[in-house]
Amino acid sequence: MNEYSKISSLKGIGEKTEKLFQKLHIETIGDLIRFYPRDYDIYEEAIPIADVEEGRIVTITGSIYGKVQVAAMKNLQVTTLYVKDITGTMKAVWFRMPFLKNTLGRGGVITLRGRVVNRRGNLVMEQPEIFYPSATYDAKANTMQPVYPLTAGLTNNMVVKAMKQAVEYLDLKREFLPKSIRLDNHLAEYNFAIRQIHFPEDKENFYLARERLVFEEFLIFILALRQLKETNEKHRNQFVFDKYDVVEKLLNELPYELTNAQKKVWVDIQKDMNSEHVMSRLIQGDVGSGKTIIAVLGLVLAGINGYQGAMMAPTEVLAKQHFTSITELFEEHNIPLNVELLTGSMTAKEKREAYARIESGEAQLIIGTHALIQEKVQYHSLALVVTDEQHRFGVKQREMLAGKGNAPHILVMSATPIPRTLAIILYGDLDISVIDELPANRLPIKNCVVDTSYRKTAYTFIKKQVAEGRQCYVICPMVEESEAIEAENVLDYAKTLQEELGDAIKVSHLHGKMKQKEKDAIMEAFSRNEIQVLVSTTVIEVGINVPNATVMMVENAERFGLAQLHQLRGRVGRGKHQSYCIFMSASKASDTKERLGILNKSNDGFFIASEDLKMRGPGDLFGIRQSGILDFKIGDVFQDAKVLQRASEAAVQLMKRDPHLEEEENKNLKAYLQFYIKEGMIEMTL
Repeated sequence: MNEYSKISSLKGIGEKTEKLFQKLHIETIGDLIRFYPRDYDIYEEAIPIADVEEGRIVTITGSIYGKVQVAAMKNLQVTTLYVKDITGTMKAVWFRMPFLKNTLGRGGVITLRGRVVNRRGNLVMEQPEIFYPSATYDAKANTMQPVYPLTAGLTNNMVVKAMKQAVEYLDLKREFLPKSIRLDNHLAEYNFAIRQIHFPEDKENFYLARERLVFEEFLIFILALRQLKETNEKHRNQFVFDKYDVVEKLLNELPYELTNAQKKVWVDIQKDMNSEHVMSRLIQGDVGSGKTIIAVLGLVLAGINGYQGAMMAPTEVLAKQHFTSITELFEEHNIPLNVELLTGSMTAKEKREAYARIESGEAQLIIGTHALIQEKVQYHSLALVVTDEQHRFGVKQREMLAGKGNAPHILVMSATPIPRTLAIILYGDLDISVIDELPANRLPIKNCVVDTSYRKTAYTFIKKQVAEGRQCYVICPMVEESEAIEAENVLDYAKTLQEELGDAIKVSHLHGKMKQKEKDAIMEAFSRNEIQVLVSTTVIEVGINVPNATVMMVENAERFGLAQLHQLRGRVGRGKHQSYCIFMSASKASDTKERLGILNKSNDGFFIASEDLKMRGPGDLFGIRQSGILDFKIGDVFQDAKVLQRASEAAVQLMKRDPHLEEEENKNLKAYLQFYIKEGMIEMTL
């Protein structure tokens, strides 16, 4: 058995289970080994009932007090139990588990572990794990149990069993980090890191393992980017852009004046497009800062000079919206360019006709999704490629689109606010422009950070906004209920909210496990105000422009990074009406309140990103605190900013000393880097 062996070579994994793993992109033992836990259950010592706090997962031990009760509530059977120790009494409830009455009815000492919530002024432990008799908890005490991302039909226990086999039997001796880099950066060996990331003996070993794997991931990513940049720098600019009259006319006729930041970026782009080498530029700017109009100016410049321009959006809904808004803009200002839409959901006939217009040059601006890089698409004279929301596309995909032309200029747009020091490292193959100024007509979003006791008030406010004709988003961290994590989930929440708001208000839900057609249909219905309240996971982070949406309510806000919360907030505040963002937290911890309070102080994404960077610490690693930016397998650009900096410095030194990685100690690293680029793994990280 080796890293390339099929996962079916493990005991207990038949054809059915193999297909479930394949849904998570796990085909081989190597894929499984690199499938890191997304969280850990930490089984700590039991605490006195008097010390229990709302919002925390705790363990208590006490005697079963009184009778176990089972009652019906809202079509649910609720089992209630009281546990008592010398410091106080705790109420525990379970939903849909009436059989517990027989199990626990004998009385005795019991240990419970679960999240404590406030219900009508009383602390209650909901859906706790049961250790009965209580001595059975001893086997798990002081351990860290891995929690993996799952798909329907695959349990955490199934993944754990497979992982234990892989870690035990796989030959992990191969170390591809050069010894000098590993020792200089005080990094653990690969064998140790893999075992301790999946099954840590304690927190200290976990930290050592994670640091090693994060450093390795960043180093490989940075080296791969450097290779791409070297390739791009060799491309000479073969295009001539000497006609500016239509662009100037459009600028003069716009109903607003560009901000100074927009003007500066437009100057950067014009210089790049007329320079010796092709442009590779990133435009960073908050939601609503006006990135799209700058990209459109570039596309018009390409089209009016006889070339083609293409803009790739991450979703069909967003592509259609760009197509509609650009077409309307061109009609209004008499711009003589033909705009083509190309998406995966078009019929075969529609696609054939679009391909013909693109290949002949009749279509001068092409807007679409990944359909733009399909093999059948042949461009006539592609001079500019624009990708929207860069972190939703792989570098590989961007290269494929660029490869459709004869070394076209590349312009990338991102609303992800990353401090410049990190952006220079993460977008190493791109020059960076920043639009750090919002248009003057934008109303600032009003924010509030509240606890769960505010929920009823929030529902009343949502009703009021809908009555005024507005729409609302509600974000939950999970798709469906989980035994491992206590957090609001989209499916149950949407049902509850529909009951709360009444039949006059249409509530719907959206999540990443739905098919793209379903997601697009729901987002389009929401944009037409056929849905007033949309309950969603962070899948709407990159969505369409719905100026009528004025409320963003985020449940379990403590489970998201600040940068991601700011991205979500950007879904509202896009129209003429005052918008509001409600961050609801189930945590009473003071550091959580301080962190979320930053969102109260500012709507500036770059300030928030910098503050997020300052506040992150090792203690955050046990929560679901990913930044939502650049989907690395284990690293987090905010959490691990210092490691990212060290990896960048190591990459620079390594390339100075051995640019082609030909020295003996670098040969394994070179082989892995080639595998990484060939397999498109860089595509997974951006």
